[in-house]
Amino acid sequence: MSEVLVGILGFLCIVAIVVTLFKSKTMPSMAFIIFPSILALILIAGGYYSIDEVGKLIKGGFGSTGSTAALFVFSVLFFGIMTDAGMFDVIINKLMKFVGDNVIGVTVMTAIIALIGHLDGGGASTFLIVVPAMLPVYKKMHMRPTTLLRVAVLAMGVLNLMPWAGPTMRAASVLGIEAGQLWGKLIPVQVFGIVLCLAHAVLAGVQEKKRGAGLHGKLAEAAGAVDAAEEEQHQKDENEYARPKLFVFNICLTIAVIAMLVWDKFPSYFPFMLGVAAALLVNYTPIKLQKKMINRHAGPALMMCSTLMGAAVLMGILVYGFNANGAAAIAKPGVEMAKTSVVTNMAQIISMVMPAALGQHLPLVIGILSVPLALCFDTDSYFYGMLPVMIAIGASFGVEAYPIAIAMVVCRNCATFISPMVPATLLGIGLADVDIKDHIKCSFGYVWGFSIICMIFAAIIGLLPF
Repeated sequence: MSEVLVGILGFLCIVAIVVTLFKSKTMPSMAFIIFPSILALILIAGGYYSIDEVGKLIKGGFGSTGSTAALFVFSVLFFGIMTDAGMFDVIINKLMKFVGDNVIGVTVMTAIIALIGHLDGGGASTFLIVVPAMLPVYKKMHMRPTTLLRVAVLAMGVLNLMPWAGPTMRAASVLGIEAGQLWGKLIPVQVFGIVLCLAHAVLAGVQEKKRGAGLHGKLAEAAGAVDAAEEEQHQKDENEYARPKLFVFNICLTIAVIAMLVWDKFPSYFPFMLGVAAALLVNYTPIKLQKKMINRHAGPALMMCSTLMGAAVLMGILVYGFNANGAAAIAKPGVEMAKTSVVTNMAQIISMVMPAALGQHLPLVIGILSVPLALCFDTDSYFYGMLPVMIAIGASFGVEAYPIAIAMVVCRNCATFISPMVPATLLGIGLADVDIKDHIKCSFGYVWGFSIICMIFAAIIGLLPF
């Protein structure tokens, strides 16, 4: 089986997954498992992989997502316990007093929290800070959680240009320079992007207000009876599980968990494991009550974990290839690959079908295509697999490597957290209780437009050739 055919099959697999999700034919976890498995069977039948090699690829995918699965489970348990204990009720009341009935203020606050929270460059930690804090406010003001995610991911995409964030580091390693050196050129674009994401937050607030969001909007009036029933159930749960006297302990515990997560000295799941243990021991002493609390939140935790496990199969079969030692690995600069991955072959096809007439404008072309391609490629395969290919193509047309890397970094960063190939995206939608298809539908057009505006600005200041 030729590498070109393998790449074509890879694109067909991605298209099948996206179409299935958008038509709501099955859950994401099932789509992530079924279609890559069909692809694997075809590759085995065609002689590209053996059965043993496919097994190694799947193990490789699980090896890269296992720690994230633990993070999913324990973060959901932790924030569920904190919600039941009443910690967020106090925070929500304080926030509501601050923003009042100001819908635009809520969206702008969301963007600011996401900007600050993403200073460490970690997508998972930012979602864990932003979504649990703001989602109850959005619900109370009848605002869509998809709007919360859209505002957050655009802010996170801008901050993801930091030199210690994944995309910038990967692009710099391909160029053979320090990440700080590349970031130095991107600072004006990042400042512009911050202003733009705040402007988008205002726009998002205006849109929600027009829908009738707010404490006294038409949506609140229409949902009055439902809200009353929910409030009654909430009061019932609050009486049983609330621990108002332990608020100081719970808030200190939450701050300590997030601080450990940002400190990044331990695996990301470990702070939440400690947090769950401490929260259960202090808030819910009898063993029966502890089991009851875990069972209350086991459903959402399992759903998120199953989605990630499915994504592990997807990433293993598509992203991993085999190095010279015969081990499943992701292609990286300086690493010789004995058998290329499916996504590497997909990148080669893109380079083959790109018209020669566009060669001189390669940075702009790849910048425009970056957001759609983000749905097909994870961060590693995008920068380690596609960027070197694009640099080689650009060299044949006399285009320098720098503009190509800048276009790919700036535009791909905007789309990082709408990609189902990025585990943090799955964590974000799980925390917000939003389907991946709804997140992509709501955010894709805005993210794509946002990336193109940032690219045009980069061209205006001379970072990219027209």
